[in-house]
Amino acid sequence: MPERPPFQGHTPWPGGPGGSPFDDPAPAPGGPAPTPAPAPGGPAPAAARGGRRAARRARAAEAAGHRSARARSRIVKAVCAVAAVAAGCMLLLRGGEALAGIGGDRRGPAPATAVDAPDPGRVLQIVAHPDDDLYFMNPDLRYSIAAGHPVTTVYLTAGEADGVNATEGKQSTTAPNKPAYAEARQNGIRAAYAKMATGDRTSAWKRTAVPTKGGGHAEVDVLVAKPEVNLVWLQLREAGTVYDSAPDSLHGLWDGKIPALGAQLASGSPVKQRFSYSKDQVVRTLVGVLEQYGPTTVRAQDPTPGRFPDTKKYTDHQDHFYGARFVQAALAAYAKDVDAKDRPHFAVQNYVGYFNGSLPSALDPDEAKEKLDILDTYAWLDKQNHCGSDAGCGDLKVADHPAGNGWTSTVNYARGTGTSWLTSDKDHGLWAFKVLDGQVALWHRSGPIGAWSGPRLLPGTGMDPGVATVTLPDGRIAAFGTRTSFGARPAEYRREVVYTVQKAPGTEEFGDWQSLGTPETADENWTSDISAPAVAVDGTGQLAAYVRDGAGSLRGRVQLANGGWGPWASYGGSGLHGTPVTATDGAGRRMVFAATTKSVVGWTQPKPGAPLGPATPTGLPDTTLPLTAQGREGGVRLWFRKPGSGNVRTALVTGDGGLKVNHLTDLGGLQGFGSVTASGHVLAGRSAGGLLGSGLGEGRPWERSPLMFVGAPSSTATGRNLVSLAVVGLDARLYVTSSADDADAHLAPWVPVGPRNAAR
Repeated sequence: MPERPPFQGHTPWPGGPGGSPFDDPAPAPGGPAPTPAPAPGGPAPAAARGGRRAARRARAAEAAGHRSARARSRIVKAVCAVAAVAAGCMLLLRGGEALAGIGGDRRGPAPATAVDAPDPGRVLQIVAHPDDDLYFMNPDLRYSIAAGHPVTTVYLTAGEADGVNATEGKQSTTAPNKPAYAEARQNGIRAAYAKMATGDRTSAWKRTAVPTKGGGHAEVDVLVAKPEVNLVWLQLREAGTVYDSAPDSLHGLWDGKIPALGAQLASGSPVKQRFSYSKDQVVRTLVGVLEQYGPTTVRAQDPTPGRFPDTKKYTDHQDHFYGARFVQAALAAYAKDVDAKDRPHFAVQNYVGYFNGSLPSALDPDEAKEKLDILDTYAWLDKQNHCGSDAGCGDLKVADHPAGNGWTSTVNYARGTGTSWLTSDKDHGLWAFKVLDGQVALWHRSGPIGAWSGPRLLPGTGMDPGVATVTLPDGRIAAFGTRTSFGARPAEYRREVVYTVQKAPGTEEFGDWQSLGTPETADENWTSDISAPAVAVDGTGQLAAYVRDGAGSLRGRVQLANGGWGPWASYGGSGLHGTPVTATDGAGRRMVFAATTKSVVGWTQPKPGAPLGPATPTGLPDTTLPLTAQGREGGVRLWFRKPGSGNVRTALVTGDGGLKVNHLTDLGGLQGFGSVTASGHVLAGRSAGGLLGSGLGEGRPWERSPLMFVGAPSSTATGRNLVSLAVVGLDARLYVTSSADDADAHLAPWVPVGPRNAAR
């Protein structure tokens, strides 16, 4: 189709927050008129006043410096209750507006709200196929829906495959019908989301055809009973093969093998007009979706999943990671082209795909069962025609094995698993570094009770989720991460390690980003599959950065005495996954650790200033990938999760006479998954339900905090027996608390930093 003229005005989509560069939505033939979008509402007045009181109490508690243990405990409970009520009131108001059909321009004046009233944030997921969200993003998806967060999922392709909707035994005798199979998958997804949101798979949807910014049409489905739940179907053709060349695909479009990719419209869809998109039109379509929904958290698949070392085949479906690259390009354009005054900040979370089946289970049995139950609904196991469609009410291809290749028993983040993004200085000030809008955001608190500043976005775009920090011998802070850039040609897609250094201790000014390059010679070799960097300074003051490369081995660069860097050295190891971790022991030796599917491998310097020794098996049991390391007790202590449990385990590793593991201990937990941060007496990580779980010392029970968050938490010591802990919520806002190591250790009230990150 020819390119559409620029949009002149702002008309809301059926379920989004309104105000977007889309044309007037076209109703489905014979269907009801589109539902206008809800105005970006704030909490009810009482809830707003409660939010202000909660903020004042939080600031007072922080300044008081933990005056009274019992009083503080009561305040924590009170603030949590007020925060929960305020958030609940806000969600009820938004849902009511959507059902009542109240529209509004997102860029117009917003209703008056309390600056510190809790904001649930808005989650936007973009996946290649119907079911990628259920297999690879759950249970995060279910947690968000259950908590009442506005959630929208965008499906890039129709997922039509070969058009055969049948179980294995009947595939050879079932005639292919791609439009019908695409419809059946849509029906299965709608049933799964309805069940997650309402408990009833037959809960009604309003389906509407909407013109897109890219010149085509999308189907937008709004769950009537929970209008904050939306589905957006772009219905482009899928590759139909995991690894093999398929030019008529997202991969082929990205590489320029085809000028445009056509649509595969599902039967029964309100979208009737056929269209095709160029590469630029796909990006513009996604930018339009981002403008429409104004997300604060974007969930996407892994754009650099790597290849298997022996076969060199992709470890994930080509639609998954090329779809994720389109998401990267769209997010970069959205951040650049839409003024920050007209959109909220956003954080990004990437998810591992097919390779999950080769990794230890990250979910406890109850969580895995809940996840499988949703897939059972999608797979349409009972074959009852609850959706009233001749095409079928689900995806029978997965009905024989709804768990996939073990995918329902696990979930893994592809990026953003590091826990060193919060750090303190000699004056007990705090510095936090997270990626927002594709740039590193900096928050700073001067001294133990000073005022917070931020977020301030450091210059430099294209930053991937995940920042690691280290304090240099002169007291300056260095921040490391990876950066993705897009060249003029597809082969120029590049991911590299970069770092910036504070200009002087205590200043908020940082130098330009410096590149350490990449150990990968070309994207085609390993799809640019490098980990985030792990960084540490040894006892001689020597700085080093380590990554896991695409071949599953450890690589690193060491800073030289003149400030330059040595080459990318190879330190061996094989079958490494995730991001390595590093810390310095009591003798000043750097130790490095990385997980495999079976155990943990370690390296250590024989003495400070020396090169790393050989890769050494630790003998530790298998872990669920993310590791945390910290120098203490003369060695380096590791924390990790027990597979199939979520419990946190720890072991002390010493380096005298070679690596030696001491006292593997199970610390319990709250059946969560993902990274665990550890500082002093504080352990914290994601618990079942998606909330932050914390353990505050031996013998004390684990507790949950009322916060859902992106990526990993981070903590740091900020004084004698005092630990600060931080997360970035689903609203892309920094939240900070602290805990003193005393007889009644607990978390102080959470303090939100900076203005509310609401839709504007």
